[in-house]
Parts: sequence; structure tokens; C-alpha cells
Amino acid sequence: MNAAKTAWKAGKRRTYRPWIPEPGRWLQFDWGEGPRIGGRRTWLFCAWLSWSRFRVVIPVWDCTLGTLVACLDTALRRIGGAPTYVLTDNAKTVTVEHIAGIPVRHPQMVAAGRHYGCQVVSCVPYDPESKGGAEATVRIAKADLVPTSANLLAAYDSFAELADACLAWCEQVNSRRHRATGQIPTDRLEIERTTLHVLPIEPLALALGEERVVGSDRTISFNSVRYSTPPGHTGARVWCRVVGKELSITARTNSGDLSEIWRHQLSTPGVPQIIDAHYPDHPDGRGIHQPRLQPRSEAEIAFVDIGPGAGRWLKEAGPAGATRIRAKMARAVELATILGNDRVDQALGLAATAGRFADEDRSRSWDTSRTASPPARSSARTRLTPSRTELSPGRPWASRRRPQVTDDPAVSRRRTIDTGGTPPRRLGTTRGPVRPSHHRKHPGAGRVPSAGATPADG
Repeated sequence: MNAAKTAWKAGKRRTYRPWIPEPGRWLQFDWGEGPRIGGRRTWLFCAWLSWSRFRVVIPVWDCTLGTLVACLDTALRRIGGAPTYVLTDNAKTVTVEHIAGIPVRHPQMVAAGRHYGCQVVSCVPYDPESKGGAEATVRIAKADLVPTSANLLAAYDSFAELADACLAWCEQVNSRRHRATGQIPTDRLEIERTTLHVLPIEPLALALGEERVVGSDRTISFNSVRYSTPPGHTGARVWCRVVGKELSITARTNSGDLSEIWRHQLSTPGVPQIIDAHYPDHPDGRGIHQPRLQPRSEAEIAFVDIGPGAGRWLKEAGPAGATRIRAKMARAVELATILGNDRVDQALGLAATAGRFADEDRSRSWDTSRTASPPARSSARTRLTPSRTELSPGRPWASRRRPQVTDDPAVSRRRTIDTGGTPPRRLGTTRGPVRPSHHRKHPGAGRVPSAGATPADG
């Protein structure tokens, strides 16, 4: 059986004519699946310049036509020019269909090739060997960049980490000696650049999307909806395109590459998409800057030097409309020299948190800040000091039982013995006028009842 297979393959084995690339002629690219970031799928755009063996790997979120044109623009600008041919496979973004074996190109890809001065061609269907350089680039990039159980790479926390890893990988492979040529790809690229076509200044806006200018508020307007952009693009031109249910914003980075800077969920007019992370200089999401402490006079400097609590007190007291702020500041500075900055600063911080800026509130804050837990009073002092409830107006002796007036001699005699006083006057007697109850003197009214005394105790 093996002999029959060997004989069959010997007569039908595919043979190749050695291909010797020419400088500035061919650029091959292909797609490879990248790592997942936050559960979301990514892709690796892998390009390979045939003569110099220079490689470019760019991570992206999707493989749409706009993303493809942006990746081509970035790859050509990293190379420094456009080759004569750009070879890839037959994806729908490149080849719409085949008629009698003839590929029909996507009109926008034809416009992109005309814009950059090159021709986009595709390989034979189901024949990846015709672009083996790009296939090898995809295979090597995936082995070095995509975390697997074999390479034990750590997962990427953000898309920016993946982009940095791709840049580092490209620098590494392009700066080491290639096995086939025996030279460094970066050095050969300097020679090949002399044969490349000059690139246009602007990218192909037709495929990148609609052009917008980022305003001073770091937002753009797309279909009457405001979308925020990351810092560093104020006044710059960006390109917006709809990808599914998302809005992709592409801009040119500091290195000159086109890159997707952000994606927003599509919204409707009246519901702007503003991301707080795009405004790190506006804390708490406020639209204006918060006032900063800028002490100028000696009194202001001395007060602010007490501590952060003093600054917080001043920031809260001003908007609250507190009165005599300068006098209170001078008083705080005097107390800080006596009690220490820590105690006064803590008191001012407590007053600012509670929103209390009166003189008595400040004194209470200083008393509170002296100790976290005040010492407990002695039991003897507690017994001798009446409570606030006992001395409250209108209830001097609410807990004591008063003798009640009654006409029954037996009841009056028994209550006289229990209370140790004189019997109450009977109703109907003529012994002087009847005085109100609060004018009546009770036994022991001039002394404070001891703790634990019962209402019947004299």
C-alpha cells in the first residue's frame, strides 16, 4: 500500500519553479485570529514584504473593509512606500465574486490601490501556497503573540497591551538576521525603499468613513450625536464609520500610523456618549475645573499650612456663604500654635465634612477632636448629678408620686404614714385658699434625689 501511494505521488506531486522576488514588487498580507481581550475576539493583520522579508503585524477588532484599508495605510507607511502589487486571498472585502474563474474586485479596493499607487491582486482560490510568505508570518505571529498552553503567555488585560506587544515583536523579528537571505530585514528595507512608490499624504477617506474634526471639548458629532474621544486628538481630523452597532473612530497617532482610537455604541440624538475616562483632568465628571487653593497672603499661607483639613474647610466654607472667614482662619492659626496642627486640622476637616462653619460649631469640632472616646465619669459623680431629663422645664419631679386629695379619712391616714408627711387637705375645708400644685412644697423639695430612690422615699 505504501509503495502504491509513493508511486502515485511521484507522478502527481506538485512541482515549483523557484521564485526570486524583486525589490519593490510584492507585498503579501493575510489575517490571523488574535487573542481574546475581555472575552472579545481580535484579529492580527500580518503583512510581509517579499524582497526584504520585512514584517508588519497590526492588531484590530474586526476585518471589515474600513479596517483593512486602515491597516494597509499603516503597513505602507511603516515600510516607507507602496510596492507594485499587493497580494492576498479572496476575501469578500477584496474579491466580490468569480465569473468563469476570473475574480471581480471590490470597487473600493480598486480605489484604494489607485489611491496608494499599487494593484491589489488575489491568489488562486484554495491555494494558500501561492502566498506562503504571508502564511508563514501569520503562523509565526500567532505562535509568539497569542497565549496558548504551549507558550505559556499571560492574557492581555487591554487592547493597548496587545498593540505594544505587536510593535515589540515586529522590532525583534526585523532586527535579527534572516535565515534565507543571511541579512537583517531592516537593512534590506533601506535598499528596497528606493524602488517603492511615494505614498499620498492623506489616507483613503472613502473606506475609512466620514471625516470629522475633534472639538475643544474632545467630542465629535456623528448623525447629530456627540461622541467623546481620548485625550491628545483635540483639533485633529478623525474618520468615523459604523461597524455593526458600533461607531469606530480612526485617527492618526503620533507615529504617523492610522489606528482605531475608540469604539462607541451607536446612540440617538439627545443621548450623547461621553466617557469619563476621556476627561482625566475633570474629576467627578464635572464640566468645569474645581477651584484650586492658591494662597497669596501670609495669613492664607499660614492657614493652608495647617493641613489638608484646613484646605477642605476653606473650599466648603466659601461656597456655603460662611461669614467672617478670615477671622476664623486667624483664630485657627492661633490655636494651631497652641494645640498643634494635627488637632486643629482634624477639627477643621470634621467641620467641613459636616458643613458647620459657625463659631460654636468650630469650638465643638475642636472639643470632639481632642479624643476619640472621652473618659467615663465616676459613679459617685453620676449619682450626684441630675440628668437632663429630670431637670428639664415643666417636668421637675415627674417621676415622684404626689399625695392625692380624697375625702376618705382612712385612705388619707394610710398615705400619710407611707409618705411620712402631713395628710392632704380634704375637699370642702375652709383652711386657706387652695394653691396650684406647682406652688405646693413637698418634703425634700430642696435636695436632689439620690440614684435608685423610689417615688415613695422621703
